[in-house]
Amino acid sequence: MATSPTRVVCFGDSITRGQVSADYVKMLRSRAEGRPFTFANVGVNGDLAYNALQRLDSVIERRPDVVTVLLGTNDANASLTEKNVRMMTRMKKLPVRPTIDWYEENLTTIVSRLTRETTASVGLLSLPVLGEELGSESVLRSARYSAVVKRIAETHGVTYLPLNERQTAHLKEGGHRPGIRFQDGRPLSARAAMQHFMLGRSFDAISRSRGLELTTDMIHQNTRGATMIAELVGDFLGIGS
Repeated sequence: MATSPTRVVCFGDSITRGQVSADYVKMLRSRAEGRPFTFANVGVNGDLAYNALQRLDSVIERRPDVVTVLLGTNDANASLTEKNVRMMTRMKKLPVRPTIDWYEENLTTIVSRLTRETTASVGLLSLPVLGEELGSESVLRSARYSAVVKRIAETHGVTYLPLNERQTAHLKEGGHRPGIRFQDGRPLSARAAMQHFMLGRSFDAISRSRGLELTTDMIHQNTRGATMIAELVGDFLGIGS
């Protein structure tokens, strides 16, 4: 008798959506080829944890066997500067000022509902590095938000997938110094998107031209960064490379 495939939902923001970032969900589908898995990409560009919470019903209704959650990059980025606070509040119609406490509240609710309203195995990914300059405020901010993810995973007894730690270790081991520095607002992302969609440049070519290791624009992932996500999720699912 044929067994039903394992239904995996990848829940997140633009890094999961894979439109302006190398597509780790596509990588997972490739890794699982010939095995009984289906993957639903439930990533929405620009979402904070608050926005993702508003569409959580659509995840629960899929009756998933596994849910991976990668949220927090936009929360951390929104909190970095007043310019980012204003930009993200306007773009994503936020009801309150984005803070790390509000992020924890929303992510906690997401995990609580997933564990209570589904039978899914849940994997929480820590944030990818925000920027690539070790010791910078943006990198440190991504680590602080990742500590929140780890605490929530431990409290709720779900699996913690240490993406931030893996990416930070990669930058440290290579002695990496990025060719550009983190900027607030959206200019780096906008220029990367223009080069990719209008000029046909690959995300990896854009990344190399900027002297970056893991990202195209300090936020969205190149192939190396996305592969780290796929490896962590693949190991969680039991599908290696």
